[in-house]
Amino acid sequence: MVNRTPNGSAAVGASYSFQVDLRGIVDLLSHHLYSSPRVYLRELLQNAVDAITARFPSDPLTSSSIRLVVDETGLRISDPGVGLTEADVHRFLATIGRSSKRDDIEGARREFLGQFGIGLLACFTVAETIRVVTRSAIDSSALPIEWLAAADGTYTLRALDPREHLEPGTTVWLTPRAGAESWFAPNRVIDLAREFGSFLPYEVTVESDGVVAPVTEGIPVWRRNYPTAGERRTALLDYGVRALGFAPLDVIELDARAAGVSGVAYVLPQPGNPAESSAHRVYLKGMLLGDAVRGVLPDWAFFVRCVIDTDTLRPTASREGLYEDERLAIVREALGDQVRDWLTEIAAAQPQRLAEFLSVHALGVKAMASHSPDLLRIMLPHLMFETTDGRVPLTEFTRNHRTVRVTSTVEEFRQVAPTAAAQGIGIINGGYTYDRDLVALLPRLLHGIEVVDLDADAITAALDPVDPAEELAFTPVLGLARTVLDPLSCDVILRAFQPVSVPALYLDGRAARNERTRTETIEGADELWTEILGALEAAAPRARLVLNYHSPIVRRLTRIEDPGFLKTAVESLYGQALLMTHRPLRAADTALLNRAFGEFLGWATQRAADRGEETE
Repeated sequence: MVNRTPNGSAAVGASYSFQVDLRGIVDLLSHHLYSSPRVYLRELLQNAVDAITARFPSDPLTSSSIRLVVDETGLRISDPGVGLTEADVHRFLATIGRSSKRDDIEGARREFLGQFGIGLLACFTVAETIRVVTRSAIDSSALPIEWLAAADGTYTLRALDPREHLEPGTTVWLTPRAGAESWFAPNRVIDLAREFGSFLPYEVTVESDGVVAPVTEGIPVWRRNYPTAGERRTALLDYGVRALGFAPLDVIELDARAAGVSGVAYVLPQPGNPAESSAHRVYLKGMLLGDAVRGVLPDWAFFVRCVIDTDTLRPTASREGLYEDERLAIVREALGDQVRDWLTEIAAAQPQRLAEFLSVHALGVKAMASHSPDLLRIMLPHLMFETTDGRVPLTEFTRNHRTVRVTSTVEEFRQVAPTAAAQGIGIINGGYTYDRDLVALLPRLLHGIEVVDLDADAITAALDPVDPAEELAFTPVLGLARTVLDPLSCDVILRAFQPVSVPALYLDGRAARNERTRTETIEGADELWTEILGALEAAAPRARLVLNYHSPIVRRLTRIEDPGFLKTAVESLYGQALLMTHRPLRAADTALLNRAFGEFLGWATQRAADRGEETE
């Protein structure tokens, strides 16, 4: 409605009605709202189920069978539901965005599947025309109505002879649009109907060429009764294979009926990805919402996939996911608690079952334990950590080491592990996901345990000093070595330690590593950043090359009289020690190694040539 001035122009403040391009809306649905045109069948089933549900309060003895028929003309679906009057058809079938379930049909909202009023509109993703014949079960005087709509946005409406349509209910005919015929193939319709509607509370069948295929299976497998616990477990595992396509490692029953959710979780037979939450199969009042729904379980439960049915959680507009709200957060926490309870139970009573689980999902358990000190306390005897005592549980490690030193990276651990183990120093590799966080919780769980970050000074202090008289003999070697390595921000000291197979140990603390990173950044920085980073230069932190006095290689350094060859030997020891840290090499380090290798190769070649001349 537009108000106009006497000259015909639109008046200021005039009101206008939106013009809706139905083809544009259908394109929006098919390409942006829904993941696939396959949802057309879900919408048909949804409307039929809701219509029957709406009729039950006034007519509880009515039939509840939903019948789909596929033939050469397309697809039709019939339900003995509440039906529509002529006014209802105008309001609900021809008005985009209004839901009959939401606005007018009596009954509790939670009883209905549909909430968004899009309804039959989704069928235009595969259909050229939609024909609806309906008769109201609420108004016995209302005539049966035929509504015929086309994809171009037009529709016709006419009253039918009541003598030819005696029973209330609704029948919908879909005529395929060009290019969408495959969605109406009998086998495809049957597969889609079973996928979406196998757990619906009403009987659903698909008929084609006189053959009737049942769709519904009755109540979900996890709500059925079984003679024994063993038979129940077998049935749940078998269903997991059929529903999810893999043989589960284990099964966890989920029962949060107070929150309107029940189902079963299946433990993946291979490690999950901790960076990605699992995708789950979710049913809404028996209708499949989606088979890749996220957010059902906490992120730490990435090692399970679940199948649940809910009558309380809200679907998104596309009805392919769950709306993130407080209710979903409560359900997610409740289901997460049940996964934790299952793990606690098998840890206490079924060690073999726990061992099988941990062999695949130790990382997942550590993820859970990092959020729950109580769970960590239960799992401490079972979780393995990389330490200087080998791969052992924390309970065993702390019996030998009351002070627990933990590294921040895998490289830092590998750098010192052999030497620290030989000196009896207890270190845990904190470089793996969750390990450092879990080790930090130890003082809360075990009395008298202290956890500290690994300090290079602590390693150095644990190494035996060398007798001053013997160290004096190394003065020339140490002096030259310090001169050679000073440009690399590395000091050189002499200590005696095990194992003797390690001639030199490269140690640097966190401050020294930060300084190393700063100098590397300066090498490629512009003038401004060079000035800024130069102002941050630290005077104290430097790495250390610790020469092992017990090593025969190091002892022989004092016999080298050629300063050039001694310099090459020191550079080689530095390079070897640096390689043992398993860290990326700087350009200067790589150049040093290449130079040392080349000089050694040249020396060996020259020596071979000299020996050849002596032989002649």
